Formats: sequence, C-alpha cells, structure tokens
Amino acid sequence: MRARYAVPLGITATAAAGLAYSVGFEARSFRLRRVTVPVLPAGMRPLRVLQVSDIHMVSGQRKKQRWLRSLAGLRPDFVINTGDNLSDPDGVPETLDALGPLMEFPGAYVFGSNDYYGPKPRNPARYLVEKVQGKHGLNGNAPAVGVIHNPWEGLRDGFDEAGWVNLTNTRGSLKIDGYEIGLTGLDDPHIKRDRYARVAGGPEAGPDFSMGVVHAPYLRSLDAFTADGYPLILAGHTHGGQVCIPFYGALVTNCDLDTDRVKGLSTHTAEGRTAFMHVSAGCGANRYTPMRFACPPEATLLTLVPGAMGAVGAARVPGASGRVV
Repeated sequence: MRARYAVPLGITATAAAGLAYSVGFEARSFRLRRVTVPVLPAGMRPLRVLQVSDIHMVSGQRKKQRWLRSLAGLRPDFVINTGDNLSDPDGVPETLDALGPLMEFPGAYVFGSNDYYGPKPRNPARYLVEKVQGKHGLNGNAPAVGVIHNPWEGLRDGFDEAGWVNLTNTRGSLKIDGYEIGLTGLDDPHIKRDRYARVAGGPEAGPDFSMGVVHAPYLRSLDAFTADGYPLILAGHTHGGQVCIPFYGALVTNCDLDTDRVKGLSTHTAEGRTAFMHVSAGCGANRYTPMRFACPPEATLLTLVPGAMGAVGAARVPGASGRVV
C-alpha cells in the first residue's frame, strides 16, 4: 500500500508546494528589468523610458501599489503604459493612485482587453488548446458574450488629466529636453480593435525619434510597424508566459507571437526591415489565475542610446543588453 500511494502523494505534494510558491511568493516578487537599446539617431542624448504593463489591478493589492509608486524614484524621461491595467471593475481609483507618482512624468498609453472587459474564470489549459488550434483572443474565436464591462473611461480620464498621451489608433508626441518623440499607437489586436490603416505611413518627418506602441504583439501589428520603418516597438500582454518551465521557458504567448520572444528585447523583421521589439512580462495576472512560476512580475527601464538601428532597415542587433534586478 505504501509503494502504491507514495508516488501520487509525492506528485500532489510537489504540485501543491509549487502552487503555493507561485501564488504566495513569486506573483508578489516584483522586479525591474533594465535594457539598453541602441536605437536612437546619432547625436541624441540617451533617453530613459519606463514601461509598465499588465498591472491587472485588483482592489486591495497594497504591495503592488506600493511597488508601482516606488518606480517614480527611477526618474524616467517618460513612461509608456502598454495596457491591461485592470482586473477588477472597482480597481480604477487604486490604479490611478498607484500610478500617480509616475503621472508626474511625461507619458503615453494604450489599452488592452482587460481595461475594457472584466475577467471570467477560465481553464488555463485552454491556452494550450488554442495555441494548437491557432486561435487567440477574438482572432478565430467566437465574439465575447456576457462579459463584464470595466469602467475604462475613468482610467482614460485620469491619464488624460495627467497629460499622458492617448495612443488609441492614433499618433502623438512628447517633448523631452528639446527633443520631440513621435509615438504611434494601436488599440488592442487581441480583441480586433486595432486599426493600423488610420496611422499607416511610417514615422513623420518632424520628430527626432519615433516608436510604435501596442498592447498585444500580434504579428500583423509587428509586421505593419516594422515595414513602415519604426525602429522600436513596445508591447505587453504575454505575461512572459506567466507559468514557465525552468530551463525551458514559456509554453504559450496568448497570441501568435512565438515563445522565443515572449518577453524582453528581441527583433522583428518584415519586408526587408528590422525593428527592435520589447515585450514586457507585466507585473500582474488575471484575478482568477493569480500565479506566476519562473516568470516574476516586472516593469522595464529601457535606456535608448544612439546606434546602428537608429537608421531604419538594419538587419542585426548591435550592442543590445539587458538584466533583471
């Protein structure tokens, strides 16, 4: 009897310990990723960009709120919020409060599906099934029905009042120490709200540097930004795979991006041009799956410096680096 039950009990105990670790510790073990990207034109001073993404705020998450406030101590030149701020219809006031110190800096934002719609309980195994079937979000699946509508308008109004630029299928710009930074954004491709035709044509002539911003890094959006000549694209959505296998990595990205580029800095090539892409692993999780394993929650401080990729169409990654602290 002892041999018969020892292995199943050992597996169960190990799984329980892993779940307790992923929910109780790692999901609250916030990190900062530091990345250097050689992407600016020659002669520009380095720019420090703080990217926050996938906060998935639930009312009462005090540790996350304190950590987000502390990021203002990094003194970035500007902030980019790549969406999915909410996981609770009551989370708008606490989200705005947590991001308040960061809204003292210039910034811009796009929304993700969880800003618009509240989460529903979902079997995590469906992500693996959908990966095999090639279905992601509303791209190939039936439209969402019976969803909870989040009060995203209050979030938008708070960001706008602070002076952050709304990049919902539109262009914008920031003035940083005499430089103009051009920003082109899309609404969330995960729920088919992206309208690239409205912003097509590539960077405008006026800004000193331009970049693309989108929540979910679907290939159609990455292809469009890259082919149009944007040297840098920022995205989130993937949670870095959220539950990863040590020494292997992510199993899913929850979009059509490959798992090799599920988080961090990489490149994307389309129509003979190459862009840097940074995908944030985000600092939260859906309230119904509040775990992370081998993928700590994070924000990223990107230091943009002059380099070969400042000229559109470079085909390699010269001098890029990164670390997590």
